[in-house]
Amino acid sequence: MVYGSDAMIPVEIQENSPRFQSFVVEESNEGRKVNLDLLDEVREHARINSEALKRRVELRQKTKTRPQQFKVADMVM
Repeated sequence: MVYGSDAMIPVEIQENSPRFQSFVVEESNEGRKVNLDLLDEVREHARINSEALKRRVELRQKTKTRPQQFKVADMVM
């Protein structure tokens, strides 16, 4: 109950949403075709970003760790 009346969702009263009312099939199909054309470029950009991140992480790891040389019979934890 909402302020003395039952709550109803838009589907129950058969009212279309503004998004549904402004939907145009041709525009949607064109947008989908454009997205498919750009898919390879987006994948390549994501791959480049991934490689750059891996290299930054690797560089940070190398700069934070100090190499140590151990000899036989050294006690280490």
